[in-house]
Amino acid sequence: MLSGNIGEYLGVFLSDDGEIYKPPVSRAGLAKLLRANAHHGAIPKFKRNLLLREFIPSEGCSTQTMGRASLDYMVFGEAYFYRDTNAFGEVLEMQHLPAINMRVKVDGGFRMLLPDSKYMDFHQDEIEHVLDYDVEQNIYGVPDYLGGLQALLLNEAATLFRRRYYSNGAHAGYIFYTNDPDLTEEDEENLRAQISASKGVGNFRSMFVNIPNGKENAIQIIPVGDFQAKDELEKVKNITRNDVIAAWRMNPALAGIIPENNGGFGDIEKIDRVYTSNEIRPICQLFDQLNATLRSDRKINWLKAKDTADNT
Repeated sequence: MLSGNIGEYLGVFLSDDGEIYKPPVSRAGLAKLLRANAHHGAIPKFKRNLLLREFIPSEGCSTQTMGRASLDYMVFGEAYFYRDTNAFGEVLEMQHLPAINMRVKVDGGFRMLLPDSKYMDFHQDEIEHVLDYDVEQNIYGVPDYLGGLQALLLNEAATLFRRRYYSNGAHAGYIFYTNDPDLTEEDEENLRAQISASKGVGNFRSMFVNIPNGKENAIQIIPVGDFQAKDELEKVKNITRNDVIAAWRMNPALAGIIPENNGGFGDIEKIDRVYTSNEIRPICQLFDQLNATLRSDRKINWLKAKDTADNT
């Protein structure tokens, strides 16, 4: 998906028809990357759950609506709501719109992409757009974890390499070299067949080869690389895992990391409270913009810091 520096992919450009702005980074690409790594896929939902723990639903915004919108915000750096109004123009309820399909129109307003190249346009006043401000543009929100995508892809590549490594018989490959003129074509075909049959986990076996009047070193097996001796996989996995967690600004104790020392990470409840205060509540404040348009009796609210401490 990404073959160069992530900065090369950032930028807002017009669509081919000139009616909408294209997002800085592919929304579909960001969604697919959630499945590239265990931590990268779990952390946004965990942060969503922490936010929902603070959320007090109302008739103007249900827990389900906020849950979907907050997950969009964690993954894409923005969330969209449709303002459902009554005959008097009062906003009674916020309905979630999938951020992956939402686009900003050049002439104002928004467009939701639908299947079969169809779309639905919305007026500027119909949509509530909550976004994480990007210093390079103020049209779309951008997630903070973009700087860790290269580490994420390297982590995935290391895992795929190891799968292929074991599928190849738990070795990194070798060159089967022979220079004996007494080796017949029939013998060569038999050797090829035996080598092919040895591929796969647990299938590699020793092989007996008899060449009458054969010379020393007539057959040589030259390893391409000794992966087990270097054991670089564990280093790559650990380093890239830490980069992914850092990109999400997630505390290791909350990310399911097993501590390497006997002391562990400390008081997990204190870590939870500090992380919620420093990371989750500021995001809650961004969603407070819903109250600017919701009718007074339908506004959303959040638990106070003391209430959260009592519930943990």
